[in-house]
Amino acid sequence: MFLAGGDQAVAAPAPEAAPVAVAAPAVVPAAPVEAAAAQPVAATPAPAAAAPVPPAADQAPLDDSAIVVTAREKVPQDPAQAINLATFEVVDAADRAVVGPVAMGYKHGLPEPVRDGLHNFLSNLTEPVVFVNFLLQGKPGKAFETVGRFAVNTTIGGAGLFDVARNKPFHLPRRNNGFADTLGYYGVGPGPYFYLPLIGPSTARDLFGWVLDKSFLPAVAGVPFSKPAFALGTGTVKSLDDRVAFDDEIEAFRDTGDSYTAEREYYLAMRRAEIEGLHGRTVPAPVANPDAVPTPAPVPAAAPAPAATPAPQPVPGAGQ
Repeated sequence: MFLAGGDQAVAAPAPEAAPVAVAAPAVVPAAPVEAAAAQPVAATPAPAAAAPVPPAADQAPLDDSAIVVTAREKVPQDPAQAINLATFEVVDAADRAVVGPVAMGYKHGLPEPVRDGLHNFLSNLTEPVVFVNFLLQGKPGKAFETVGRFAVNTTIGGAGLFDVARNKPFHLPRRNNGFADTLGYYGVGPGPYFYLPLIGPSTARDLFGWVLDKSFLPAVAGVPFSKPAFALGTGTVKSLDDRVAFDDEIEAFRDTGDSYTAEREYYLAMRRAEIEGLHGRTVPAPVANPDAVPTPAPVPAAAPAPAATPAPQPVPGAGQ
């Protein structure tokens, strides 16, 4: 506060301010640590287990007897697989119901010497075809061996009922050959695979050759080979004979679980091996069921020979 007096302003002394009491802050006692730790903490609940999802309304549960059908792999050599498989299933059903039991009746009903005689007779009828195809393949030695075999068995062997030519002193073995083999020998591929009624597995090349094989003898020799009754009779006996001879392979195909594929692969591998054999190349024979071939047991290693014990050496000066 200022007072006016003369030229100078004199500052009046300011009254003293009354002391103001300041309240001290209140001290809040800290909570004891033990008390805080002793307070229970609520546990986090565990997530509930997922409830099982019920199957869809249109999805039937699988049981132990359910058959799971998987897609069949397509292979280039079998373009007509769907038709071939349908034919195979019909033929296989007929074989299980009729052909197989009749063939086993043929096997057990006829004495083995009679069946062997019929087999030899039918094989002897194919020798002219074998002879011609060995000539076509440029193998005159085997061709004339076939002529000799045919002549011996047709005469001494009683029209081929006895295979005399394979024994002493002739030693002329039976060899298979045909027009399909000649085509394969000169590089004609097998073509598409077929499975046909009454014929079974074949290919385009083999089917064409089969027709030529069956037509050759009737065309060259005429009656009685050209008579339908002769063809029907010999064809029936040969079918039964082949079914008996091939029974083990058929059962092996069925044991694989996919007999159609097993028989197809076996047939194609067998034909490859036969064509390679005409060129003098050895190919391992196919196996009807590779999974059934036992694995040879490992040969245990030979025990090491015991180390030789060295002979004791005389001690110098001993015995003196």
